[in-house]
Amino acid sequence: MTLNQVELQVKTARSKWAPWILTARPKTLVASFVPVLVGTLLAKGTTGTFNGWIALCMFICSVFIQTGTNLVNDAIDFKKGADGHLRLGPVRVTQLGLLSPQQVFWAGMMSFFLAFLVGIPLIIQGGGLILIALVISAICGYLYTGGPAPLAYSGLGDFFVVIFFGWVCTCASYYLQTGTIDGWAFLAGTQVGLHSTVMIAVNNLRDIAGDAQVGKRTLAVRFGIFFGRCEITCLVFLPFLLSMLWFIPGMMNPAIIPFMCFPQALRLVNNVWHTEPSAAYNGFLAQGAFLHLLFGALLGLGFML
Repeated sequence: MTLNQVELQVKTARSKWAPWILTARPKTLVASFVPVLVGTLLAKGTTGTFNGWIALCMFICSVFIQTGTNLVNDAIDFKKGADGHLRLGPVRVTQLGLLSPQQVFWAGMMSFFLAFLVGIPLIIQGGGLILIALVISAICGYLYTGGPAPLAYSGLGDFFVVIFFGWVCTCASYYLQTGTIDGWAFLAGTQVGLHSTVMIAVNNLRDIAGDAQVGKRTLAVRFGIFFGRCEITCLVFLPFLLSMLWFIPGMMNPAIIPFMCFPQALRLVNNVWHTEPSAAYNGFLAQGAFLHLLFGALLGLGFML
């Protein structure tokens, strides 16, 4: 254990709630916020409809599902040895011994349950389609690292992120406001989902050596460092390219305004290509989260102008 990890353990142990906050990975929760924001603002900008209560419930529900996924992921990864002493990423509370894997796992299950409670108004508003989306999202959140064929351990984790934190969250937010789903909501969800997956891809490239040792067959492990860098590059730049499609319905603002954060995208990609997988990628993870938030906010602004 490094000196920084020891210091963190001492500081965290002083607070009853700090370990839980740490294991929820609050810096990554932009993945829950951005698709709800984009889907809601797309509905407001194109149809004029807006229900603040539904938008708030959708955001909280999304956060609970992501938090549940994070908690279950921490508990199972620790048991499988993926969060051992060679881990390069931010330290986990199970790794430090501040919480047991059992505590973290059942907290994750509770988070999924709370997502369903908060999702009741959403089900009333959107009907069976929203109920199905909630059930599938929670199940996939568990299957991300749990079950007989974990998504993250078979290279499917990236696709899960695109599907849930892109298409499902964005389209569901749009549907709950308008009662319909169209191709433009799907386009916005694709842009959001690709940028959300940047964070996973950066994590996987950083942890490529450790993941390979414990049999975690991420896309980076399966196809190598060069592929991992190419994947991140595509995930970063494709949403900007897809913005050009907003010209088709004559929506110039969402086509142009997101390019204001293009320098941030260039910086992230440059860093990944010129830095070997290491703890330095923790900084790139933060850059990816900031890009995700900034792009989503600018895209949403474009819908409103």
